[in-house]
Amino acid sequence: MINLTHKQLEVSIFSKLLLKWHENDNNRQMPWKGEKDAYKIWLSEIILQQTRVEQGLEYYNNFLRNFPTIKDLAAADEKKVFKLWEGLGYYSRCRNLIATARIITENYGGVFPGSYNDILKLKGVGPYTASAIASFAFNQPHAVVDGNVYRVLARVFGIEEAIDSTTGKKNFHQLANELLDQKQPGKYNQAIMDFGATVCKPVAPLCDHCIFQKYCVAYSCNRVQQLPVKEKKIKQRSRFFYFFIIQHGSKIAVRERTGKDIWQHLHEFPMIELPQENDTDSAVAKALNLKWISKGDPIKAESTIYRQKLTHQSITAIFFNTRVKQLPASLINYDWVEGDKLSAYSFPKIINDYLNSRVLATQ
Repeated sequence: MINLTHKQLEVSIFSKLLLKWHENDNNRQMPWKGEKDAYKIWLSEIILQQTRVEQGLEYYNNFLRNFPTIKDLAAADEKKVFKLWEGLGYYSRCRNLIATARIITENYGGVFPGSYNDILKLKGVGPYTASAIASFAFNQPHAVVDGNVYRVLARVFGIEEAIDSTTGKKNFHQLANELLDQKQPGKYNQAIMDFGATVCKPVAPLCDHCIFQKYCVAYSCNRVQQLPVKEKKIKQRSRFFYFFIIQHGSKIAVRERTGKDIWQHLHEFPMIELPQENDTDSAVAKALNLKWISKGDPIKAESTIYRQKLTHQSITAIFFNTRVKQLPASLINYDWVEGDKLSAYSFPKIINDYLNSRVLATQ
């Protein structure tokens, strides 16, 4: 076994082995691999933030069909964009996508800026995404550091610093840039991300087939599953929503969420938030007090409880159905939408789950 120091490994072995693996053994297929169009690279990177490749692929293709260029996206109706995004979650990404498309169209003539620093200034673009675009589209020497890269570096070099600590982030980024092949940064970045996704996986990594096995500190110390290290645990807030499907004739009350909260720019039915779960009596009493419904209106509470997990929040929802004889004046700021037109509106996943269950129940 060759005894290499950290510096010897990074200079003489790491990049060469990685690029050789990329040329000979990397069979990971994705439509944006090898892409040089900065718009397509940016679109794929934004979609894949917090999203599995398998799920993001269909969205990526749909967006390109509807918006072939960044100018098309900038000119699009926001409601159409949000409808296409529906189901991906983390809707701030979609808002930033629209804002950045308009900035590039207005300030850069629809041509993606070509420098790392200018790319980094764009809304919703952080160091990772800027590095990906700069290296893939413009062959600039900026190392990408995503979850796959953190994992590979932590394991191969035995780094026990937390990847979510300030010092850890700084040191991992420094190491990543030291290892970067300066002449072919795009190819190198793609290689290390693919290697982390297909070989040095979070669970059941393919250590027996790893090109770094004899150099890997985590493997030699039997610490593969302990690395990388995270120091912060996400605290989740529990929230309880009570939605009222209020129907007048063939129309249903719907509004766009505009406050600075979850699901901004998505749509919802009249909703009451309470501090406890399954408190249907209090929800109905509050709806009566708000004059959304009247005492004579028939109300049906759904027995099924719907749940949705967000990064920092856990949402529990119950839905009520009611028909009203007169349009409630207290719902004047709501749109009254034909029931068969609801599919044109973008809703949070938890509401779509409810709507889909209702459709299935009538089939």
